[in-house]
Amino acid sequence: MSKEEFMKIISPRQVVLVTTRAFVNGKEIDNIIPVAWHSPLSFDPEMYGIVIGKTRYSCELIRKAGSFVINFISAEYKDDVLFCGTHSGRDVDKFTETRFEKENAEAIDCTRIKQALGFLECEVVNELDVGDHVLFIGKVVNEGFKAEGKRLFHLGGDKFAIC
Repeated sequence: MSKEEFMKIISPRQVVLVTTRAFVNGKEIDNIIPVAWHSPLSFDPEMYGIVIGKTRYSCELIRKAGSFVINFISAEYKDDVLFCGTHSGRDVDKFTETRFEKENAEAIDCTRIKQALGFLECEVVNELDVGDHVLFIGKVVNEGFKAEGKRLFHLGGDKFAIC
């Protein structure tokens, strides 16, 4: 089965924005990566999983930081989400190039997205090698629900559904 056929079978999937903060070459870096491969893993304790490609800059940053934030974003930010998914944080500051504003996480040393409908602040408790990706398992240490809103669901490529 081709990658495209596989993606058609498992799509659509809600897109979240994962934010990270790590020190790289003595400089604090805040980054955003859109993630459609994510899932709650446990209620007690609350655990959440995200799957990131091994070659992604955010994979490196999450490993360095040991934490991340899941930001649930409104569909009105579709173009900003697409920008974040098509540009590497190695090359651009995604916060300055999008409408997303930073706010500090409360329980971990990480940034959150101010416009998020809700968030989960997570500490990495395990990571699993899963082929060409890494499954990061995060213990939810703080969470918040800010507002209702329509969400983005990734269909593949630059195509999204809104629900």
